[in-house]
Amino acid sequence: MYYAAACQTDFPAPRHRDEIAARTRRMCELAEQTLVGYEPFFDVRLLAFPEFAHAVPIHDDPARLLADLAVEVPNEHTEAYARLAKNYGCWIQTGSFLERDERFPGAVFNTTALVGPAGVLAKYRKLNTWIPWEVHTSPHDLPDYPDEIFPVVDTEIGKLGVAICYDWLFPETIRELAFRGAEVLIRVSAYMDPWGTQQPMDWWTLINRTRALENTAYVLAANQGARMEHYPPFSWPGGSMVVDYDGRILAQVDPGPGEKVVVAPIDIDTLRAERQRRRGHDMRSHLRTSAHRYMSRDYLQPNGPGPISIDGLNERIAAGRRSLDETDDE
Repeated sequence: MYYAAACQTDFPAPRHRDEIAARTRRMCELAEQTLVGYEPFFDVRLLAFPEFAHAVPIHDDPARLLADLAVEVPNEHTEAYARLAKNYGCWIQTGSFLERDERFPGAVFNTTALVGPAGVLAKYRKLNTWIPWEVHTSPHDLPDYPDEIFPVVDTEIGKLGVAICYDWLFPETIRELAFRGAEVLIRVSAYMDPWGTQQPMDWWTLINRTRALENTAYVLAANQGARMEHYPPFSWPGGSMVVDYDGRILAQVDPGPGEKVVVAPIDIDTLRAERQRRRGHDMRSHLRTSAHRYMSRDYLQPNGPGPISIDGLNERIAAGRRSLDETDDE
């Protein structure tokens, strides 16, 4: 058994990539303080940071994001996390970067990296971008996308999978990670009000608990804690949490903005025993795949390799709604 830490950040939105290094230094400080501070009590081996911890999509134009904020991954920031991970024998799920890749000219990805003692082990690019406002490229937009869309990394602390924020509102995305063996599902998120941590909505808690129980997996969920003046026009409620495989909240920070850290136990051996033992409520083995016809139709069409715009996203959303209407009529 070990402990996992969900770490919130509260930074002003950077205007240029030169400002990312200061955020990386602060996140390394938070990680080290957590590792050392809890050492008399717990072995913290896994830490996760929120979406947009390094950079925020402050422009609605991919060209401007590429010019001002996008970086390649791996980079000097992931190297800093790797040094920390090697020193303490831990794994760090970075907050997300705005990523550029010379293989995909004009594309900006929303990307998080899993960093361990040996360096970057995997990177995940947000599949379900928060449309119409996010003009990032999804791997789904690119024909013959060559990389693994859903990496699951087998480590000494368990099989780790990650998805970013809006991805978690799509059960299919998280189930794909679970069916690939993920035992700890990491949520790197910037989830705003009113869908955050408070009633009557509280989608944050609802979704985290549901994804945990329906996949018999732990959920480590780090949410953005930025104050509204840092990431307008939304306020960010934090509420980072750890949930066990039965949907029980093991620990959660008090809702509200600001830097906060919460830790809770991850017992991989017990999880594996439960997955082997259960015949009831084992929703993965009980899935009647062939009965679900809706997955045979595409709804939101890929953008293709060209530039992404809000107008273009709205057109694709409208087409997806027409496909949905056609499905309803069948």
